[in-house]
Formats: sequence, C-alpha cells, structure tokens
Amino acid sequence: MAKSRYKNAKDKRDGGAFFTVPAAVLNGAAYLGCGSHARMLLFDLLAQYRGNNNGDLCAAFSLMKRRGWKSTHTLIAAKRELLDAGLIMETRMGARPNKASLYALTWHALDECGGKLDISAQGFQRGAYKLKDPLPPMVKIATLNAVAASRTE
Repeated sequence: MAKSRYKNAKDKRDGGAFFTVPAAVLNGAAYLGCGSHARMLLFDLLAQYRGNNNGDLCAAFSLMKRRGWKSTHTLIAAKRELLDAGLIMETRMGARPNKASLYALTWHALDECGGKLDISAQGFQRGAYKLKDPLPPMVKIATLNAVAASRTE
C-alpha cells in the first residue's frame, strides 16, 4: 500500500485554522476582474469563515479597521465590486442603529446561522461567481448552430 503524502502534512505547516479557495474561483473571470481592494476584502471575509458560518460574515468598518482598512469609501467600493462579481452575496441587510449587513461566500453552501439571515438556502445562488466566466468555445458553437437551425425552420 502506498504511503500517503499527506500523512505528516500537519507537521509541515503552522498551527491554527486554514482555508482553501478553489482554483475555479481564483482563475475565474469574476476574481480576475476584481481590483486589489476587492480581492483583499474577499480574504478578510474568508478569515472569518469557520466552516459553519457562511452567511454570517461581516464587513462592517469597525471590524475591518482592525484588519487595516482606513477608508469607508474604499471598503464600500470593494464590497460592491465583490457583490457585482458574484463572489459574495448579502444574506442580511443592515439597518440603523446597530444591525450590520452579513455576507456569504458563493462557492460554499449557505449555513443556517441561527435564523438571523434574510434569505433561505433556496434563495442563495451558490456558484454565482461562475456567471462571469465566458462560455467554452464548444458551447458557443453549439449555441450558434442551434440558433441557425431554428432560423431555417
């Protein structure tokens, strides 16, 4: 039986939590089309993810200030960019005086989060970041052929 190359992996890295981002996300048009502030915010939100709290991630300036954010305008612009790219989704709309907006990463399934979310699992669009990717060439050809065939009928 072959020896697993991951057997001693824990001994080869620093302790504590870690997270993975699928290559499909990092190589996708949604991520590649984002600016540096949006990418940094994505990783700051990802640092809050514990495996059971997707949907309960907060990007409030009071939290992000501790992570190095200096401008509310820059933070809001980065948040809007991630929402438009489909990399995150708003799960609860904030309200004054003290209810923060919450977000979910779209490459993970939505977690329940104790019933404090405005959306349900059915309303969550998992994989929304993929919508920014162009169609593969074979799909484009098949689509064009189908359109041409429908025109001749």
